[in-house]
Amino acid sequence: VMNDIITTMFNKKFMEELFKPQELYSKKALRTVYDRLAHASIMRLNQASMDKLYDLMTMAFKYQVLLCPRPKDILLVTFNHLDAIKDFVRDSPGILNQVDETFRQLIEMYSSLSAGEFQLIRQTLLIFFQDMHIRVSIFLKDKVQNSNGRFVLPISGPVPWGTEVPGLIRMFNRNGDEVKRTEFTTDGNYVIPQREGSFDLYGDRVLKLGTNMYSVSRPVETHMSGSSKNLASHAKESIAPNPLAKEELNFLARLLGGLEIKKPGGSETGFRLNLFTTDEEEEYAALTRPEELSYKVVNIEATQEPGRRAELARILGELEVAEPRPASSGKGEDLL
Repeated sequence: VMNDIITTMFNKKFMEELFKPQELYSKKALRTVYDRLAHASIMRLNQASMDKLYDLMTMAFKYQVLLCPRPKDILLVTFNHLDAIKDFVRDSPGILNQVDETFRQLIEMYSSLSAGEFQLIRQTLLIFFQDMHIRVSIFLKDKVQNSNGRFVLPISGPVPWGTEVPGLIRMFNRNGDEVKRTEFTTDGNYVIPQREGSFDLYGDRVLKLGTNMYSVSRPVETHMSGSSKNLASHAKESIAPNPLAKEELNFLARLLGGLEIKKPGGSETGFRLNLFTTDEEEEYAALTRPEELSYKVVNIEATQEPGRRAELARILGELEVAEPRPASSGKGEDLL
């Protein structure tokens, strides 16, 4: 599933279209591209689960852009995303080359931009997401999001690279000579970062935004109380292994590995993802779904066949691909 989605996402023609200078995508266009990418493999989601996945993706990205210490760090967040993707396909050299090529294009295009240009990019992204205040359980639990869906910005932590810890005011005369210093106290606990994150193809990004927010270490910069940490640690230790886990994982591996699994009646093999606790909850969410969120889903098979790859590029990148004209109906009129 991951290989199919990543192959589709980093399709050469699709990437060429994305890197062309253009206006920012509309919300509907972004959602359409996201739907098609998510269904580029055997994995299938119904509309309710798709909505939930899209909401999680958009709010997580908004959080990452909002908390970037400096505008240029948006590039480090992107590199963290790509580093994680490369880890998924480290055993598939062909797909890995696709990701690395995108990596090089990003470095070539964006690494030389000024701080002002990165600030414009950051503002444009935040304007795009400014009306989206969807509550996400992991953010609510970590107290980085309020009940109204707005994020809580931290007042402590590392300052942007190249800046100093606040608390000192310097005054200069007209000749540029420092004549006076005044110190003031701050409510936050600020620290100077040890080094700048790497903008190379391989390297330590330093910044943790854009890494897995579900990991045990929880790199998202939040603060938990001591009691919460102890409770989480105790819960982790008390989890007993499931005796059926091995069989379940083997079954999942067969589904994801593309092995043939024949079902009664010759039905097609598929992998269904449900992002809700129960099927009933998912069905209820689908019934109560607003009309304006209705989108059509196009099923795409990610294969190496040139014809299908061209079709994929045409759909995702809106490329013009010449298609054979339908045969005549025999009545002097063409089929449209």
